[in-house]
Amino acid sequence: MMKILLATDGSPCSERAVEEVAQRPWPVDSQVRVVSVVEPPAPLVAEPYMGIASYFEEAERLKRKHAVEVLEGATAKLRRGDGSAGPQVSTEVLTGSPKRVIVEEAEAWGADLIVVGSHGYKSWERMLLGSVSQAVAAHAECSVEIVRCGNKSSDE
Repeated sequence: MMKILLATDGSPCSERAVEEVAQRPWPVDSQVRVVSVVEPPAPLVAEPYMGIASYFEEAERLKRKHAVEVLEGATAKLRRGDGSAGPQVSTEVLTGSPKRVIVEEAEAWGADLIVVGSHGYKSWERMLLGSVSQAVAAHAECSVEIVRCGNKSSDE
């Protein structure tokens, strides 16, 4: 049995990673755990003023809603429509820093492989902070596969 942790944020590169996992002939009894990590919005002040707190709560609620939709889409792709037995699929929305949470989740679950897209939506942040995929590859205890986007001209 193989345990594959697939991290997605719904970006084009993440969608490509989902397709890559869906196309593979995994060993019988393989498990795919699809996760989407919601990074809580950081308050601008130590004690938010009235109204600001509700803004942050709403922003996080919308991020979680989007993450659930991303996971539902990924699950639909992973469940094969041709009748063949695909891997067992489970999903979860996690909260925190994607760089840390993906590695921690893989270790806690005992993943054999982490699959991530080469980068997510925040490409400008990648220049400042380094990409999630690079951080996961550097710190994970298991193998990591970074799936590049298909169309280099529009994404990079």
